[in-house]
Amino acid sequence: MSNTKKSASRIKPAETELKEKLVHLNRVAKVTKGGRTFSFAAIVVVGDGNGTVGHGLGKAREVSDAISKAVDDAKKNLIKVPLHKSTIPHEQKGKYGAGKVLIKPAADGTGVIAGGAMRHVLEIAGIHNVLAKSQGSSNPHNVVKATIDALSQLRNPSEIARQRSISLDKLFKG
Repeated sequence: MSNTKKSASRIKPAETELKEKLVHLNRVAKVTKGGRTFSFAAIVVVGDGNGTVGHGLGKAREVSDAISKAVDDAKKNLIKVPLHKSTIPHEQKGKYGAGKVLIKPAADGTGVIAGGAMRHVLEIAGIHNVLAKSQGSSNPHNVVKATIDALSQLRNPSEIARQRSISLDKLFKG
């Protein structure tokens, strides 16, 4: 699968001050003849609250090690999301595995209307007014990756207006 449809660009983590948020922590057990060996898997999202967001997965025997590995992984997967005022520029669908998400722009004062793992991704990306629906899988891994997929497909409104040779006001007002 090619990345031609994705307009979001990868950025370097050193350029921005990133906040991190734990989405899900899972304790897993490996059964051996000596008993069960427990370890932890953490899903973390990082972002600067201004359109930069990334997700990561970390696994370790200790919770703190799993979270720090997830944060390091998330910093390697940063993307830039185009924002319009405090929302997204247009409606977008995303998919990963059986997880499907629908994200719609919302008027000022609406807030983030989204469930579970999707809410964490949208908030850390700096999107303050958005309507979102998760369908299919409720697995946090799939929901986070589907949300990141939808955000990475968003197009910059000024770029669209330039391609159509119209003003930004006409693009949004019709």
